[in-house]
Amino acid sequence: MAIYHSSSLTTLLTGIKCTLIGFTLMASSHISAADATPEAHFFISPAGSDQWSGKLPEANANKTDGPFATLERARDIVRIKNKENKGNTLVSIRGGTYQLSKTVVFGLQDSGTKTSSITYAAYPGEKPIFSGGVTIKGLKKLNGGLTGLPKIAHGKIWEANVNNRFLTLFDNQGILPRARSAGFFSQKGSNRDQLVFPAGALKNWANIEDVEIVVRPHHAWILNILPLTSVNEKKRIAHTATHATYMMEPLQFLKTTEHVWVENTLEGLDQPGEWVINTQTKKLYIWPRSDSPIIAPRLRELIRVEGKVDIEGPSDTPVTNLHFQGLTFQHGERYQLDKSDAGLQHDWDMMDKDNALIRLRSTENCSISECHFLHSGSGAIRVDLHGIQNQITSNHIEHMGGGGILLCGYGPGTKDVNKNNLVYNNHIHHIGEIYWHSPGIFLWQSGENRVANNLVHHTPYTSIIISGCMPQFFRKRGRELGRSIRRHEVGKLPKDPSPESIHHFLHSHDNLIEYNEIHNAMEKLGDGNAIYIRGAGANNIIRRNYIHHLITPMIMQCAIRTDGGQRDTLIAENLIYKCTSQGIMLKLNTRVENNIIADVISPPRGYYLSVREGPLTGATIKRNIFYSSDEATDFINELAPRKKDPSEDRRGRTIARVKDADTDYNIYFSKTNPSQGDLMLTKQRLDGVDENSQATDPLFIDPENGDFRLAPNSPAHKMGIIPIDLSKIGLRPPATADHE
Repeated sequence: MAIYHSSSLTTLLTGIKCTLIGFTLMASSHISAADATPEAHFFISPAGSDQWSGKLPEANANKTDGPFATLERARDIVRIKNKENKGNTLVSIRGGTYQLSKTVVFGLQDSGTKTSSITYAAYPGEKPIFSGGVTIKGLKKLNGGLTGLPKIAHGKIWEANVNNRFLTLFDNQGILPRARSAGFFSQKGSNRDQLVFPAGALKNWANIEDVEIVVRPHHAWILNILPLTSVNEKKRIAHTATHATYMMEPLQFLKTTEHVWVENTLEGLDQPGEWVINTQTKKLYIWPRSDSPIIAPRLRELIRVEGKVDIEGPSDTPVTNLHFQGLTFQHGERYQLDKSDAGLQHDWDMMDKDNALIRLRSTENCSISECHFLHSGSGAIRVDLHGIQNQITSNHIEHMGGGGILLCGYGPGTKDVNKNNLVYNNHIHHIGEIYWHSPGIFLWQSGENRVANNLVHHTPYTSIIISGCMPQFFRKRGRELGRSIRRHEVGKLPKDPSPESIHHFLHSHDNLIEYNEIHNAMEKLGDGNAIYIRGAGANNIIRRNYIHHLITPMIMQCAIRTDGGQRDTLIAENLIYKCTSQGIMLKLNTRVENNIIADVISPPRGYYLSVREGPLTGATIKRNIFYSSDEATDFINELAPRKKDPSEDRRGRTIARVKDADTDYNIYFSKTNPSQGDLMLTKQRLDGVDENSQATDPLFIDPENGDFRLAPNSPAHKMGIIPIDLSKIGLRPPATADHE
């Protein structure tokens, strides 16, 4: 472990020792299928029978005994054996596809003990696949045209009779896009459940309940999918079944970006792969993009592990020591917003919602490892409500409509039971394909977790989020955050709660986010980041992460960002390289130490470090290297104060000034214009900071090719700057080989 040169940071790192010891004990106590000798061993196979004993890996010669056929049968038999079995139980699942027609639920009777485990694992060398979908039968080429169908689609559409409604569709390549209209702008008079649209953009379709509008409402960080309830073509007003997160107005920072479109109408069916469902006529229309089978989902959750949950009470009874290893999950349905949903920050997800392929709801010491999640409409993994010492390790999550991994505790209150989990060595990419705002890894009201050595890339929005609740939402009761607050526990608060009055209700504290690699985040939405933290409680540490190639030219994004009111956060030993707009955003008492920020891409902006929201009392900016290979260099950016009140910025926040932070021992260097570093130091020293900093070449080994190791004669060594070891960052074997 690196030794920091600040006594306050040494104290903070010492404070996480117990957490790290806990992770070590948790890892050592996990009994996997690979290293445990089972006392009871059962088998499942697509060629099996639920009338058999399940004790044989394949049918015997007379086909009178062999493996089970279903996960449910194996679960039920293990429950019986579990009453008398004192050792480990292993269920080996043979390769092949298992189509689920209902969610398989594991409860308290499926728990292991403190000294024994129950594991459902892939049979060695085989690939069992659990699918929540069913193949569409009876597809035939459409003869003749359809009213509203574009000419380009004539002769290319197939149809089938369908009895059930579905919101997502798949072929062998993954999620099939729904028919989509051209984009347009909302008009004046739009609000959160009323859209005023330009002439001709919407129609009063006969099957209006099947049609949805997709909107990026006002802010650039969310995308809502809203079912229509009515369309008045004459008045050009449409109403939605649920409200948008924000006003359905043009985007605040992207005013020329069309932010609304319509999905699931014949008029939009003009591209290969697109489809439309009409539940009134019970018809599916599709323009196939290949000759593969078409699969419709039947389930949002494939597996749910659920203990005894007492929502209002102080404690739950969790399922314990149940493990899933080496399994594949696909073809889950996407979720819709419900009027009773309680949204997390900015509605990036919903609290305690059944929208992941595997959901752990009230669990301890359970694990999901070496599993593959793909081609699904919602998320991959959730740990909801009570979730302690669970392990989510070495999984591959790709091409999901929603997010990757969500640790979602109880809302703000005194019930703090989502913590000490391990999210390690997972490969997460191409998520948020339907809900663009979905993060790769999301910690909400969940603390003392370790999130390490994950590879997260190609995300439409932020890759890792640590979040809780901001003071202003304690006086609100809307969907975003307001409904999640445990008001019977928080008691009476001031009319305008201060951060100090609510900090003990925020449970996303003491998280360790380290050794993760992130690239190609922020591909579609704006005003986001690679790693983001807000409303999360104290003592979160973001260190030794490699964030690179955030190359989409979005404004208002950072590699690492602390936001509105976030305090007591350490950002240290991170390498940030070729990220658009901003490197690190610092607010209040954030500590930024020993980071390398190189070649921030501009325009827009091009700030290596942004200071926002003061005072910066207790903040540190020390032993960082700011390195630029071009002339567009703004090493540290401060907002201009108001003319009328120099102590505030334009938003009325206390102005943030670098001179108020402990700022020293930094290196500022522009390769093409070294004088910029000198100018920076002159300004800083006039403000009484950076006395021991230097404007000099840090002597990286090969920065043009991304090698930021320090040469032996680098001046950084004498300044106490600790080298960043990239070899320890990112996926660890065997996941690296499995997920290339």
